[in-house]
Amino acid sequence: MTPPIDDASLIEVQSKAFDYFIHEDNPKNGLVADKTSDGSPASIASVGMALSVYAIGVECGWLTREQARRRTLAALRFFRDAPQSPARDATGYKGFYYHFLSMETGRRAGKCELSTVDSAFLFAGMLTAAAYYQQDDPEETEIRALADALYRRADWRWATNRGATLTHGWRPESGFLRYRWSGYDEALLLYVLALGSPTHPLPPESYAAWLSTYAWRKIYDTELVFAGPLFVHQYSHVWVDFRGIQDSYMREKGIDYFENSRRASLVQREYAIRNPLEFEGYSENCWGITASDGPGWSTHVIDGVERLFFGYRARGAPFGPDDGTLSPWAVVASLPFAPEIVLPTCRYLQEAIGLDRPYGFKASFNPTYPLSRSGRYGWISPVHFGINQGPIVLMIENHRNGLLWRIMRECPYVVSGLRRAGFTGGWLATRP
Repeated sequence: MTPPIDDASLIEVQSKAFDYFIHEDNPKNGLVADKTSDGSPASIASVGMALSVYAIGVECGWLTREQARRRTLAALRFFRDAPQSPARDATGYKGFYYHFLSMETGRRAGKCELSTVDSAFLFAGMLTAAAYYQQDDPEETEIRALADALYRRADWRWATNRGATLTHGWRPESGFLRYRWSGYDEALLLYVLALGSPTHPLPPESYAAWLSTYAWRKIYDTELVFAGPLFVHQYSHVWVDFRGIQDSYMREKGIDYFENSRRASLVQREYAIRNPLEFEGYSENCWGITASDGPGWSTHVIDGVERLFFGYRARGAPFGPDDGTLSPWAVVASLPFAPEIVLPTCRYLQEAIGLDRPYGFKASFNPTYPLSRSGRYGWISPVHFGINQGPIVLMIENHRNGLLWRIMRECPYVVSGLRRAGFTGGWLATRP
């Protein structure tokens, strides 16, 4: 049996991932690159991760409090001053922001959408900053005021487009996207923040409408609210401690979302052990299927089997899509839920593909892919992504001491949003 990764190596994984947010940013405006490819735009979700990561950096001694404040204020001041209008080259509209922004100008990149869920990740980072920087200091006072004002500006009711649930987003050229947030997904945090707004809150009925679209399944003798990609079971948990608190759906099922994510992690590992599609490398210590980079859209016949490979795609288990691509970061992000299976896998991945690259583990690898092979581990992604690096830093810290969860328990909007969604019990019962 593979032994678990030791504490020193785990901290090395965390610190290397942290470095992404120090070196892949624009210090003038606080924007953070979506990925390490040349010319990459900023991702607003990556900025939200960064605003949370800086607090961890202070506590771990990787960043001074002054340095963290300066980086945080650069971002918050930028979003305060950036144009909010229906113009096609604005930064945002109705208090929300475009998914991708120019690293230099901060204006909309290409024809991307105004993203509700990515805006939620950005707001989560802002609210983390507001809850963390509580000293009687002019800069920290400004951080709290700016984060509060920016969160209050988002018009969540507008984002429903007169429906019960939230839309995925909006484009100035064509209006609202036709997709809505339904089915269990990463929108759990989105709905909590939308319900907790003191200015334009969603009604509780919107959350009930979302819950009605869940799918409860039994997989490998394990029952859970199903979603195939691992990130769905992780992103909202980066900021919110769901241990012991339940909404109406989870009360009926007798578990909480934390336990549901633990079960999802175990299902993923079991899928890798069974390996029904017979991909290379899958094992009890080599698993982790999520939305990720891939070797590219192509078809190859390997050992007599025709295999279709993907580029960037939301992969899932056990029902696919699956092309043999695994993501180390997604394993690390499950650490708080199931350390007994994550720590040995981290050890295996450390020995297999190493941490000697900038920022630690690359986003993904595919041992089955026949081209550009690098030993037995096949294709390895040439890039890092901010939305992969953030959960590594933050979920390791939540596993170690629950720091980000404790910070966000002090955010009144998160507490209010959870209560309006019908959550009760656990730590929530002790909050004012």
